Amino acid sequence: MSPYPALVAAGFRRWSTYRAATAAGALTNSVFGAIKAAVLVGTVTSAGASVAGYDPLQAATFAWTTQAFLAPVSVFADDELARRVRTGDIAVDLARPVDPQLAGWATDLGRAAYQLLPRGVPPLVLGALLTGLAVPASPLPYVLGVVSLVVGVSVSFAARWIVNLTAFWLTEVRGVLLLYTVLATTLTGLSIPVAWFPPWMATLAHSTPFPSMLQTPVDVVLGRAAGLGALRLLGVQLVWLAVLLGAGRLLLAVGARRLVVQGG
Repeated sequence: MSPYPALVAAGFRRWSTYRAATAAGALTNSVFGAIKAAVLVGTVTSAGASVAGYDPLQAATFAWTTQAFLAPVSVFADDELARRVRTGDIAVDLARPVDPQLAGWATDLGRAAYQLLPRGVPPLVLGALLTGLAVPASPLPYVLGVVSLVVGVSVSFAARWIVNLTAFWLTEVRGVLLLYTVLATTLTGLSIPVAWFPPWMATLAHSTPFPSMLQTPVDVVLGRAAGLGALRLLGVQLVWLAVLLGAGRLLLAVGARRLVVQGG
């Protein structure tokens, strides 16, 4: 029997124990959602009621939805794996009868599954009360949106896995983690829609996996990309997922050869 479904459940249970942190995070997401919605709506209104296809209500909906997806996608970098590499605990992971990358991926999906409701619903409820939400009337965008969100979470995990593996070669990874967080905050579409970027910056963003983490799930679930357009975006997500997982496996194999664990 495959252990990975059990690891998904374990990830869900682990994160469900941090209830106070979850409540604080939901409040923070909601407050920043209100601030971001006000800024984006003000920008669109001052620009003549439309920016890159977004009217004021759509801009507000984008703000609330990105805040709802922020925690499940885990846009910001963590250093859990890097700390295990630095302490040598990664040797225990390599000795287990499960694939370390697949185990980490399964656990992260469990984390995201838990955080989707308590961290995602409050910003959407507040948004519906304060500004209203521009949401699709048909069920298909929601179905495709769930698929896109799962892939987006997976792309985020694969990218964070690679960043953490730099600990095999670096004695301090905080700089790398900070650089990743700055890039992710900008290029995922968390701050403003990627469609609002200058052309050169939009091209730069789309040459990276970052829009596939957050901007794509938001576009799909809100129906901004529909039909073949939505399927094309899902295809781009899957390509980035395959590339990042492959690169992560290669880095782990190379890094494991450098691993030295002292002690008996």
